[in-house]
Amino acid sequence: MTRTVSVEVFCSVDGYGFAKDYPPYFGYGGPDLDRWIDARASVPHIEVMGRRTFQELAEIVATIDEPSTGVGEEGSFAEMKRMTKIIFSSTLTEPLAWPNCTLIKEDAVEAVARLKQEDGDPLRVIGSLSLGCSLIRAGLVDQVSLVVFPLLVGRSGGKPIFAEVDDHGLELTGTEVLDGRLVALDYRPAPASA
Repeated sequence: MTRTVSVEVFCSVDGYGFAKDYPPYFGYGGPDLDRWIDARASVPHIEVMGRRTFQELAEIVATIDEPSTGVGEEGSFAEMKRMTKIIFSSTLTEPLAWPNCTLIKEDAVEAVARLKQEDGDPLRVIGSLSLGCSLIRAGLVDQVSLVVFPLLVGRSGGKPIFAEVDDHGLELTGTEVLDGRLVALDYRPAPASA
């Protein structure tokens, strides 16, 4: 059985994955979100990210006193450090700040296409908007998951999360309300219309 590839993004209602001067989770952390993150993390997989996401997460994890386990924001970030990860970057050099990392310098689309044909744990792209978009454009993504946070950040937001993706139909496969204010959405790419 070949690997699947998923792309997971946290975003504002107006479609931004981050905003200037906002804390992690846009300041909307909560027990349901922690549970959702921990449930996804507990399924065997390989975390996949680009350089910028890796560096940003490594900075956050560096501020957490080890060992940190269990649910909650600190537990989730600390657990991420222990997971198996693939980092795509042409500029980073080894050794990387975290254990269990494989640095791949070649083109991400070509590498993921090859990895997808191999047996192994699913590949889970977290954050890494440009990487996720390039894999969606290449038709390599089996699932797109969003957690939508209840705020608009138009003036302070970065680029829209899927600004680099061509028009693409999706089929809704799951929804969940988290902490009475966030909405988790799972989609799979819709077959191309004839």
